[in-house]
Amino acid sequence: MIDIDSKPLTKRVAIAQGYVRMKPSTLEMILSKRVEKGDVTCVSQTAGIMGAKYTPVLIPMCHPIPLSNVKVEISPEGKERLKVEASVVATWKTGVEMEALTAVATTCLNIYDMCKSVDRGMKIEDIKLLYKAGGKSGEYRAE
Repeated sequence: MIDIDSKPLTKRVAIAQGYVRMKPSTLEMILSKRVEKGDVTCVSQTAGIMGAKYTPVLIPMCHPIPLSNVKVEISPEGKERLKVEASVVATWKTGVEMEALTAVATTCLNIYDMCKSVDRGMKIEDIKLLYKAGGKSGEYRAE
């Protein structure tokens, strides 16, 4: 791990996104809450929040960070995919990019898990960091 002891506390923000591509009929089942395992968006949002909180357990060199806010939004994009966007905020000595990315990945994996019985061909796509702010490196926006 990197020694962050001498770094000052600053507000850190990160936003990440990703997609789950699926059959139109699968998306319709999710939106109409007809998936046998339950409400896919509600459970997957919770999974994403938990993923952000457990990032230092999953990613060996990540510092445990006291997160002050995690939001996960899931929305349909077209007829064949869901967009997942996660934002994470903390006032700490190191950034929260990995927490935002882990939140998105965990959300997407949970969507797959809840719907695999009807659509094993789903694809998790294009997980990436959109924005980060705070710390010495300043602000980043994806192009």
